[in-house]
Amino acid sequence: MTQRELEHELAQMTGESVSTIRNIGFSLVEPPELEPLTVDWDALAAQRTAVFPDKGRSRTRLAA
Repeated sequence: MTQRELEHELAQMTGESVSTIRNIGFSLVEPPELEPLTVDWDALAAQRTAVFPDKGRSRTRLAA
């Protein structure tokens, strides 16, 4: 939709003139593209394993 089309649609919907709509200053706004809000649990687990390589392994106690 162009700015002109928006102004004409708003004028028709509100009953105002196109010049009034232009003076008010309506404009098109594009929503920002966001990455999906998901978690890749496998990738996260792989990162944690790399940071703590001994995590999860059983440790043997040294005899004193």
